[in-house]
Amino acid sequence: MGPLDDRTMEDLDDECLFPSEMDAQKTQSVDPNQHISVSGSLPFNGNKMTRNGVYKSIKTVVFSNKLNLLMPFGPLAILVHKMTDSNGWVFFLSLLGITPLAERLGYATEQLAFFTGPTVGGLLNATFGNATELIISIYALKSGMKRVVQLSLLGSILSNMLLVLGCAFFCGGLAYHGKEQVFSKATAVVNSGLLLMAVMGLLFPAVLHYTHTERHAGKSELALSRFSSCVMLLAYAAYLVFQLKSQTDHYVPLGEEVNQNGENLDNNDDDEDEAPEISKWESIIWLAIMTAWISILSDYLVDTIEGASDAWDVPIAFISVIILPIIGNAAEHASAIMFAMKDKLDISLGVAIGSSTQIAMFGIPFCVVIGWMMGQEMDLNFQLFETATLFITVIVVAFFLQEGTSNYFKGLMLILCYLIVAASFFVHKDPPTDGQFVHSFLRMSHLVQFSRKWLLNRDMEFGAFERCKRQEARTRGDLKQ
Repeated sequence: MGPLDDRTMEDLDDECLFPSEMDAQKTQSVDPNQHISVSGSLPFNGNKMTRNGVYKSIKTVVFSNKLNLLMPFGPLAILVHKMTDSNGWVFFLSLLGITPLAERLGYATEQLAFFTGPTVGGLLNATFGNATELIISIYALKSGMKRVVQLSLLGSILSNMLLVLGCAFFCGGLAYHGKEQVFSKATAVVNSGLLLMAVMGLLFPAVLHYTHTERHAGKSELALSRFSSCVMLLAYAAYLVFQLKSQTDHYVPLGEEVNQNGENLDNNDDDEDEAPEISKWESIIWLAIMTAWISILSDYLVDTIEGASDAWDVPIAFISVIILPIIGNAAEHASAIMFAMKDKLDISLGVAIGSSTQIAMFGIPFCVVIGWMMGQEMDLNFQLFETATLFITVIVVAFFLQEGTSNYFKGLMLILCYLIVAASFFVHKDPPTDGQFVHSFLRMSHLVQFSRKWLLNRDMEFGAFERCKRQEARTRGDLKQ
């Protein structure tokens, strides 16, 4: 300390101010070749750091989960589709290939939720989870497969409301056995109201169709569907503004304020240990990659539905309503369970119910408007059986959400309700469409006309035969006389 005491503060200031100039003089005295080699090493170090970052990101996302062993089945499904005509195998391999991709999509969304907050994180989960279904719907609409669009979107709503939410409640209740988990009642009430509004939009066109009370047959139902779709889209836009801007204080998850024991979670060691494993931009890039790859495999699923139905002897309605949504909602399924087991039920509710709300209030009306632009008569008449199933499901889920608490028993009840719905669609036969009715009527008309002609010809032949017999009898009488 002695030498430092003898030196004045001015000397210290001079040493702090002038080292950069001294370093610059030393740099100028270095050999030019050495200077070039030093500057040339900077891009090399940058590229090395970039490669290390990419390798670390791939290792974290792709090689950190044993479920990703199913990823090669996606390219294998495409290869089998190109080389053979086995639609059943292509459908099965596509299902296996989509499963890990959907789970990784939920993982990337969870990582992005660290940077966006729980409310926007739940909205992102619902958006990226439903992107594949919207792409499939647009592709099916372009091909004129209106019924496939209706059944797949309906099945996605039923799967999210009963299976995804039920598994989240069940697994969260087992993880926190002995106490009830809580979530925001305000979020549940608003989402339940939107779902009931969606049921209203689907119910009136079906009732109008089956009661035969249209002012203009075949046109009033379609016009009502398009008008209701525009209103539902407007309502969903207002809901987004209400959720993200006007009422943000009502949508702060309870877990951010207090835990089940009333303690402040800011001092919770578990939450302090949680940190994102990948950066925000890495999460966005992985979300884009997973969504694009899922969309490619989903196209193969749609193309092989009919072949798989024939090969497995399973109704197309059951495949569209039950099997496809289970795989398509695997992202919501996995992320909702993960958040529930971490006692973040508000995010789980936003994933499951929020996804159902988005499909009902945005996905279905959006497909009606897109079909309108394409010249396809996509309407909101989902047939009587499907509309009644959706209505009962919304009522049951609304009763389960009204208390703002959950446990494993409530989750088990929702799962069992989904099993009843699945069994109902397994024994349900999709009624013929209007085009099939017209085709059957025309075939019947041709059959009737053919029968009438055949009978007329028989009558003519029989009459001619009788006339010949009478003429022959007269001839014989004349000969006798």
